[in-house]
Amino acid sequence: MFTTPHGAVETPAFMPVGTLATVKALDPRELCDAGVQMLLANAYHLHLRPGEETVSQMGGLHRFMGWDGPLLTDSGGFQVFSLATLRTVTEEGVEFQSHVDGSRHIFTPESVMAIEHALGADIIMQFDHVVPGQSDLAVAREASERSIRWLERCVKAREENGERKETRGNESGGQSASGSETHNSQPTTHASPLDSRDQALFPIVQGGIHPTLRRAAAGVIRDMGDWSGYGIGGLSVGEAKPAMYEILEVVNDVLPPDRPHYLMGVGFPEDLIEGARRGVDLFDCVAPTRMGRNGTAFTRDGRLNVRRAELRTDARPLDEGCDCATCARFSRAYIRHLFVADEMLGPRLLSLHNVHFVMTLMRAVRGAIREGTFAAWSHGWLERYHSRPVSQVP
Repeated sequence: MFTTPHGAVETPAFMPVGTLATVKALDPRELCDAGVQMLLANAYHLHLRPGEETVSQMGGLHRFMGWDGPLLTDSGGFQVFSLATLRTVTEEGVEFQSHVDGSRHIFTPESVMAIEHALGADIIMQFDHVVPGQSDLAVAREASERSIRWLERCVKAREENGERKETRGNESGGQSASGSETHNSQPTTHASPLDSRDQALFPIVQGGIHPTLRRAAAGVIRDMGDWSGYGIGGLSVGEAKPAMYEILEVVNDVLPPDRPHYLMGVGFPEDLIEGARRGVDLFDCVAPTRMGRNGTAFTRDGRLNVRRAELRTDARPLDEGCDCATCARFSRAYIRHLFVADEMLGPRLLSLHNVHFVMTLMRAVRGAIREGTFAAWSHGWLERYHSRPVSQVP
């Protein structure tokens, strides 16, 4: 468990992704009822729409989106670097073209810290250099070492944000709003409900699928400061799952065990258990809601495609062991009908089920860890989950 300004989080925990200050199709009250403890939002997307200055003027991200629990903002590093043909990387930062309107922007460690401070999340992530999972040693080393240099700049910028806030508090002038482009010098710091020094800054360990790079980066970052937690980035971006699991073991051996380890962008049920086996405390992923919107349900017997013809008269719930609102009220046949008829209730119900399923799974993980039965429990759970291919799940 770790504590944030908006409450404590029991770990291991999964964070649903609210990229644009919303978990698609779900109300914050539904998320709370499902057992969600913390949400993730994205600095890149919120910078483009509606802009961090707007969020700040509306009282910060918590108030803006109607969520009073803990929040984490990703720095946008993954999103920026995924714009392969629309960005230019230098030591200073990344110049990129917006996927929304084509406008040009520059992200630097300094500007990203200012954006995340204005948004006001409890946990903020450093700006890092992300490369594909299969990147060769030289490319992965460059990204890992640059991420460490950018981490140093993030720390300095975060401290300066707090100092500028204190200075402006003693001045009579108002705050200026940023323009449509984020510049790489003297980024504007907008008002935030949290002092920047109350926001926990997590560094991010990079290094591709190269154990030597990951081990070295984790050691350097560990020794740089007394971090509240650690991000593990650049995984689940194209590499094979056994390679990801190997890297988690390497990093777990180096990072302090008494601080949360956050595996970024990973959230399929099997990966949650395999990650927890390897010391991961926090996860996030769009998978539960994205797959729900596309007609796939998580069940204890694997994934279920609700559009399958044989479900047309199936009166059973999605998962007979699930107590979510969807499974308690609706049949597979009805949910299939909603998707076939292109009714918006279908994606909502399936998204709600998948989030609830993952939250229930994480509670079971925590319970098994507390009881000292996690090894046997996780083996049994995974054996059932993988017992039948997706096409044969009833």
